[in-house]
Amino acid sequence: QVQLVESGGDLVQAGGSLRLSCAYSGSIFLIGALGWYRQAPGKQRELVATIPVRGGSITYADSVKGRFTISRDNPKNTVYLEMNSLKPEDTSVYYCAVQDRLSGRWDYWGQGTQVTVSS
Repeated sequence: QVQLVESGGDLVQAGGSLRLSCAYSGSIFLIGALGWYRQAPGKQRELVATIPVRGGSITYADSVKGRFTISRDNPKNTVYLEMNSLKPEDTSVYYCAVQDRLSGRWDYWGQGTQVTVSS
């Protein structure tokens, strides 16, 4: 079991920045990768960024590449999403998630944090 709690969502004007945080706890040894997803009204959940916990390639959705940065602090059991040059289309509920190291499934999810970007 892994538990995750997101924070940092807010209302921000277009062009602004936010940093989301996700603290995780529980069976840390189960984690293969950490990720951020988002879900906008009327749309399916989409992958934003992923980062392996022990090394490997970071991935980003094309829509956020160059604007968003995912990072982690393993001693603090925290993963971050730095969001810059925000656009109204970035408005979504953002979720952090954990990929099970053995199964590869994204089995553990936070409750979500709302990001709203106004024009």
